Amino acid sequence: MKSLVEAVLVRGGVAHLARQFRKNGTLVLAYHNIVPDGEPVTGDLSLHLTQQRFAEHLDLLVRYCDVIPLDSVFGHTADTRRPTIAITFDDAYRGAVTAGVSELVRRGLPATVFVVPSFIGGHSFWWDELIPAAEKEAHEFRERALGELRGRDADIRSWAATQGMQPQRPPQHAVAAAEEELRAAAVQPGITLGSHTWSHPNLSRLKENSVKEELTRSREWLTQRFDSVIPWLAYPYGLASPMVEQIAAATGHRAALRVSGGWLPTTDWSALALPRLNVPAGVSSHGLTLRLSGIMRH
Repeated sequence: MKSLVEAVLVRGGVAHLARQFRKNGTLVLAYHNIVPDGEPVTGDLSLHLTQQRFAEHLDLLVRYCDVIPLDSVFGHTADTRRPTIAITFDDAYRGAVTAGVSELVRRGLPATVFVVPSFIGGHSFWWDELIPAAEKEAHEFRERALGELRGRDADIRSWAATQGMQPQRPPQHAVAAAEEELRAAAVQPGITLGSHTWSHPNLSRLKENSVKEELTRSREWLTQRFDSVIPWLAYPYGLASPMVEQIAAATGHRAALRVSGGWLPTTDWSALALPRLNVPAGVSSHGLTLRLSGIMRH
């Protein structure tokens, strides 16, 4: 794939590929953390994009796309010459809320941050402290964490301790933001907040009452503290079920997002199961161009 990518870029360049973008489509991008310039990258490396690379992504989007607020994607009248993009962040990492938002504000771009209230205040996530280095062991650990342990942070940490796993504390940019940092971001023009549940479990493995509590408690916490909250939900781990979608609607969510799937469909879609394009940390501006043009889809 690398040789194909290089050949395409050399032959056509970014401007050529930009002309291949889906002109009348809408795409929601899913980012996680933004690592401030000069800070180390640790934890789940796929989630921690450097500030410089994020800035390059934004410059590309400004040049070739229309970046719009997430809550306006339903009523937006597309410019058939340019694709429509909405930017989101999952988990409300400190780096995203500070360095990431600063890059957005510098360019006048909107974005939505999905918040896990129980982590706000400098708490770290299990996947940044406990994932084994070996690929096979990491896959098995993640399968257990999301399945048997239902994605619950405390349960995962308890089980890991019985296996002798020692957590590695991530740097301060890779923990959840403080409430004051979230408030400073939320008052910036175009920055909105949405729910990522109360404690980031795998909702598809919970009972109905637990799902309702996760969704209700998170929305209440957000709306009691901030004015820029929109009725959108991002499913933790991108996982849901028909029952979860029904409860999301019943608890006041206008729409809900997975973390994969690509472009928003033009027909036969559900507002409670909308796709996104996950943007891994290793994706350069050229890689993002290739994804927007359809040459690469993951």
